[in-house]
Amino acid sequence: MDGLREKYLSEIAAAKDEVALESVRLAALGKKGEISLAMQGLRDMEPEARKAAGAALNVVRDEVQSALAAAKSALADAALAERLKTEWLDVTLPPRPAPQGTIHPVSQVTEEVTAIFAELGFAVEEGPHIETDWHNFDALNIPAEHPTRTEMDTFYMARAEGDERPPHVLRTHTSPVQIRGMLKHGAPARFICPGRVYRADYDITHTPMFHQLEGLAIDRDVSMANLKWCLEEFCRAFFEVEGVELRFRASHFPFTEPSAEVDIRCSWAGGQLRIGSGMIHPNVLRAGGIDPELWQGFAFGMGIDRLAMLKYGIPDLRAFFDSDLRWLRHYGFAALDAPTAHGGLGA
Repeated sequence: MDGLREKYLSEIAAAKDEVALESVRLAALGKKGEISLAMQGLRDMEPEARKAAGAALNVVRDEVQSALAAAKSALADAALAERLKTEWLDVTLPPRPAPQGTIHPVSQVTEEVTAIFAELGFAVEEGPHIETDWHNFDALNIPAEHPTRTEMDTFYMARAEGDERPPHVLRTHTSPVQIRGMLKHGAPARFICPGRVYRADYDITHTPMFHQLEGLAIDRDVSMANLKWCLEEFCRAFFEVEGVELRFRASHFPFTEPSAEVDIRCSWAGGQLRIGSGMIHPNVLRAGGIDPELWQGFAFGMGIDRLAMLKYGIPDLRAFFDSDLRWLRHYGFAALDAPTAHGGLGA
């Protein structure tokens, strides 16, 4: 036993790397190792002799296993020490910049227009995305035969079998929020309604879900002149230019009378912005609980996504919703770029 102990302890001490150490382990404790074979030979011995020899072999085996573990640990420590001699880190260097998220252009532009209209005295109203047929169409003076009420344009929610009520819809505009705002606050009123809207359309300038901004002002002596001034001030502040060119064209919207489409020449952005507007139809005022004999008002609507595309040179509307990190890093805004009318908008 002493010979086995001395033999393998000396070989372990002489091993220079883990490969040599593994060879010693296999020679001693492997399936056909010397100590393992000696343990198997115990079964041929007399009981008393087997008891004494087994105890001695267990001691040798334990010592060899402990020596192997210690040698393996020492070799690992030596290898680490050698590696650390060639690897170093200057802890006085500045850290790598941590990756930061960015604000989506739609969120940024929504904050920008909200800040501008807040300066003009407009509050912000919000409403549900799933609307009743009455709020989305009837209250806005949209007749039953109007093409926007077909399934080609509008997403309808399914009703349970036997339920004859008109189905709810994914709102096709934020105008239902205007109805809810009038019913809630009455007149006078002045607020905007930014938010998501849904229509069955998809191409380079249309998506099934997009963002819209609508606003209204109701008072006793509101006129189209007030509407024109309001839109001019908004465009001048939003695009950060001294003057804007507006053209009012006669149009038709069920919820306004008279109605006008406002074309705004965006020469600095290489495009044109179109805003739907007009004086609120008396039927819409009545649906909002306001007497059209005493009050009148104007309303307008525009696309937030279109505003972002014009101001920040974004060519394709579909990219807004692709979740491409490269696109978001390029067009996104720092979290601290909070727009204010007096401090400047995002650039």
